[in-house]
Amino acid sequence: MKKVVLVVEDDIDLINIYKEILELKNFEVHIADNGQEGVEKFKEVNPSLVIMDGDMPILDGYDAFSQIKELDNNANVVIVTGIAEYESKNQEAIKKGLIKVIAKPLGVNQLVELAEKYSKIQVED
Repeated sequence: MKKVVLVVEDDIDLINIYKEILELKNFEVHIADNGQEGVEKFKEVNPSLVIMDGDMPILDGYDAFSQIKELDNNANVVIVTGIAEYESKNQEAIKKGLIKVIAKPLGVNQLVELAEKYSKIQVED
């Protein structure tokens, strides 16, 4: 059984980097390139961890996080953002159960540590 991680990011290069690193560490990785698609993918794959960009088109990471928490209050979500002006959004999301906000760039070791810490083995039905 693999641990399931959902990466929601609008930068295709970052998606590919995160996916490659996590798959090398034996994670099952699903991807979405905007917040709306991320929420839909969350419903489909029930990941144990969501790593999400804060600033994306269609639905930003903060609104997507809120929708995911409505679906599963125990969802593990980390927002990775390069935009410092979101401090109030960050604090509000943390109050709602966001694991943490990480400033870009997310390092390889940091990515793997997050995935290992917050992922759980998925059980097949």
